[in-house]
Amino acid sequence: MSIRRVMPDIRSEAVEESKNFYGLLGFDEVMDLGWVVTLASPSNPTAQVTLMTHDATAPVVPDMSVEVEDVDAVYAAVQETGAEIVYPLQDEEWGVRRFFVRDPNGKVVNVLTHR
Repeated sequence: MSIRRVMPDIRSEAVEESKNFYGLLGFDEVMDLGWVVTLASPSNPTAQVTLMTHDATAPVVPDMSVEVEDVDAVYAAVQETGAEIVYPLQDEEWGVRRFFVRDPNGKVVNVLTHR
């Protein structure tokens, strides 16, 4: 299975302040859907941080996101283990196919691929 990028997802009620803070570290805004903002390094675009006020369709804000090449294959592999699926596999209107799974530490991982 091929991983394309991994990024922390930060629940934030202070998105503007957070954007300014991470801007000091060299991050630029690359996406803003209102409820979710992604910041990336201009020199290394896969180095990213996501700020979220909530999740538009899922029941929780994930702790991290992992973009994979084949989300369907990962979903099948995760289901075989019996891991807790927090949000089932589905296509989202903003162009990703994703699911959420809880890791052994209780953290929620958003596993996705861009369509």
